[in-house]
Amino acid sequence: MLAQGTTPYIARSSGLVMPKPPKSHPPLQFSYPLPYGAILRDEGVQFVVFSKNATAMRVLLYSGVDDPEPSRLIELNPDTDRWGDLWSVFVPELEAGTLYHFQCDGPFEPERGHRFDPHARLIDPFAKALAGKFLPGADGVVRPPKCVVVDDHFDWQGDRHLKRPLSETVIYEMHVRGFTQSPTAGSDAPGSYLGVIDKIPYLKSLGVTAVELMPVHEYPTEETDGSRTKRANYWGYDPMAFFAPHRGYQLGDEPGGQVKQFKQMVRELHAAGIEVILDVVFNHTSEGNEHGPTFSFKGLENSVYYMLTQDGSYKNYSGCGNTVNSNHPIVREMIFNCLRHWVYNYHIDGFRFDLASILSRNRNGDLVPNPPLVENIAEDPMLSDTKIIAEAWDAAGAYQVGSFASGRWAEWNGAYRDNVRRYWRGDLGMTGPMATRLAGSSDLYQASGRQPYHSINFVTSHDGYTLNDLVSYERKHNLANGEDNRDGDNNNYAANYGVEGPTRRLPIRKLRRRQAKNFIATLMLSQGVPMLVSGDEVLRTQRGNNNAYCQDNAVSWFDWRLVERNADLLRFTQQLIALRLHQPVLRRADFLTGAPHKQGDLPDVAWFGVDGKAIDWHRTFHSLSCVLSPTGLKDEHARHVLVMMHSGGQPQPFRVPKTVTGLNWRLAVDTAGESPNDAFAESVGPKLDTSAQVLLEHHAMRCYIEA
Repeated sequence: MLAQGTTPYIARSSGLVMPKPPKSHPPLQFSYPLPYGAILRDEGVQFVVFSKNATAMRVLLYSGVDDPEPSRLIELNPDTDRWGDLWSVFVPELEAGTLYHFQCDGPFEPERGHRFDPHARLIDPFAKALAGKFLPGADGVVRPPKCVVVDDHFDWQGDRHLKRPLSETVIYEMHVRGFTQSPTAGSDAPGSYLGVIDKIPYLKSLGVTAVELMPVHEYPTEETDGSRTKRANYWGYDPMAFFAPHRGYQLGDEPGGQVKQFKQMVRELHAAGIEVILDVVFNHTSEGNEHGPTFSFKGLENSVYYMLTQDGSYKNYSGCGNTVNSNHPIVREMIFNCLRHWVYNYHIDGFRFDLASILSRNRNGDLVPNPPLVENIAEDPMLSDTKIIAEAWDAAGAYQVGSFASGRWAEWNGAYRDNVRRYWRGDLGMTGPMATRLAGSSDLYQASGRQPYHSINFVTSHDGYTLNDLVSYERKHNLANGEDNRDGDNNNYAANYGVEGPTRRLPIRKLRRRQAKNFIATLMLSQGVPMLVSGDEVLRTQRGNNNAYCQDNAVSWFDWRLVERNADLLRFTQQLIALRLHQPVLRRADFLTGAPHKQGDLPDVAWFGVDGKAIDWHRTFHSLSCVLSPTGLKDEHARHVLVMMHSGGQPQPFRVPKTVTGLNWRLAVDTAGESPNDAFAESVGPKLDTSAQVLLEHHAMRCYIEA
C-alpha cells in the first residue's frame, strides 16, 4: 500500500525520471508498481515486471558477471507485491551496477500459449543494460547475460535534439563495429561507440547530416547455450533487450559502461551537427520459435509478446522464427516506453523500423488499415521531433511502399532503388520511371498527403550489394555464409560490364567507376532524402556477397586504406553532397507540379528529349534531360538546374532547351569527367555554350547550375 501523503508514479509510459519517495519514510513502505524495469532510488532498487499468468515471481541477484548461480534470491509475495498483472518489489541497499534476472513459475501449456519454466533465468524486458555472455550449464538451463541496474544521469553539456528538417537531411547508414574495427582505422577504440567519435571529422568532411546506425539494441553474439557459433551475428537484427545498448560495442568490460559511452557518442555527433537515427527491430526476438530457448519474453508471458497459432506454435512474418505481437496493448506500451526511453535518455533523433509492415498486422496477423501502433507513433507527443522511417515490407509477402501510412511516416523507397538501378543498367522502358524517381516519387506519396521528403531514396543498403559490387558482379557470391549460396536476393539489377568481379581491364574499370558516379549523382540530385551506405563513397567491396549478415571480418569492415586509394570518388561524393545542401531546388519540401509559381517564371520542372524539345515519353529510350526552376522558393541561393542523363551504350549529343539558352550556365557535375573536373559544388565549373550541342559519353550524366 502507498503511505499517506506520498506521490505515486503516474506517468507510466513517459520514459521520464519520476519523483523519488521521501527519505523520511522507511524505504520498504514504497513499493510503487510503476514504471517498469529496475528503478534506481536513493535507498535501493525497485523491480517491476509484467506477467498475467505467472503464479510466482523471483528476483535473482548476482555478485559477478560470470557467476552461473545467484548470490541472493528475492521472492515476491503475490498478496502484497502484485498489483493487477504487475509484480513489484523494493529491495533496499542495492545500487547502480547491480546484476539481476527475473524468474517465475506458471503453467507450461504450449497449446494454450504458456511456456513458463521455474528454472529459467529471464532477462528483464525493460533492462537498460546487459553484461556478460550466455553461459553453458550442465543442467540444461539457459543462463543469458545479466541485467544491469543503470543510473541514467549523464552530463549532456546542454545537448538537445538537432531537429534538422527531413527535407534537408543526408543519411549515412553505418555499422558501429564495422566502421572502425579494421586495423586500417587506426582507432584507439576499434569497433566501439567511442571509435565512432574518432571518425567524426571524416563524417563531417563527407557532409552527411545524420548517421543511421544498424541495430544497437542488445542481441546475442554467441549461441544461446553459451557455445561458439559457426556464423557470427554481425548485423544485429536479432534483438533480446530493446532498452539496452549493445554491450559488444563497449570499450572495456565494466557492467553498464556501454550506456555512458553510447551517450558520449551521441553528444559528440550532435556537437558536429550530425543527427543519430537508430535501426530498430520490433518485429521479432532472438528467442526463436517453439524449438528456441526461453530467456525473456517466452518465460514471462509468451502468449502476449508473440503472435501464436491456435495450437500454440509461432507465426513467422519476420522470417526469423517468431513475430512480436506489436499491436497487443501491453506490447504497444512497451514499444512506446522504449522509443521514449531512447529519445529522452539518449537524445536519439529518429528511428528506422525494420520490417515495419509487421507493425501493421493486428493480433491475428492480418494487415489492417490505420493500425494503432503505427498511428500512435506518428502522433506521440514525445516523438513529435523525431524522424520515423519505415521499411515498408515484411518476410511474409506484405509490400506497402507508398501505402504504409500517412502523416509523418517516411519510407525506404524500394521502387527508387530498383528503377534507378535498371535505368543505369540500360534496361529499356525505364526513362519514365527514372523521371518519376528524380522528381520525388509523387506516384507513391502524394495521394496520402505526404511530401517528397517522405521518400528515403537509396541505391544500396546494408542488405544487398555495396555500390562497388553493384557495378562489378551480376551474381551473388555468398558461399562464405555457409548456406550454399542459397541466402540473399537473386534479383539485384546489377551488371559486371564484361568480367565477374575484379579485373585489370582498364575500359571496364573506367566504366564501373563512371556508373558508381552516376548512382551517387542521381541520389544527390533527386527530390527526396538520400541515404548513402558507409563505404560506398570509397568503393568498399564485400567481394560479391549480397547478404553479409554473418561476416564480422574484413568482408564487412570499412577498409580505411580506400579513403586514400579512391580519394577521387570521395571528393566527388563530398562535392555532390555539398551541392545538394547548398541548392534548395534539389530538395523541395513540396512536389513538383510542372507549372510556374507565378506568371513569367519557368515551370518548377520541365522534361526534354535530346533535341531540346518537350519529351515524347513513348519514343525515348535511354536519354533524358530536365530543367528545375527556383520558382516559388524564397531562398537566395536557389538557382535553375539543368540535368542531362544518358544510359545508352554509345555517346549521345544533347541540345540545350531553348527556354533556358539565355541563362548563364556552369558545369556542376560530369560523371564522365576526371577528378577534379567531375564535380563542382559551387558555380565555378566551365561555362556552357548553349548554342552548341552537348556530347554525353555512354553511361554518363551532366548537371549545370545557373551562375
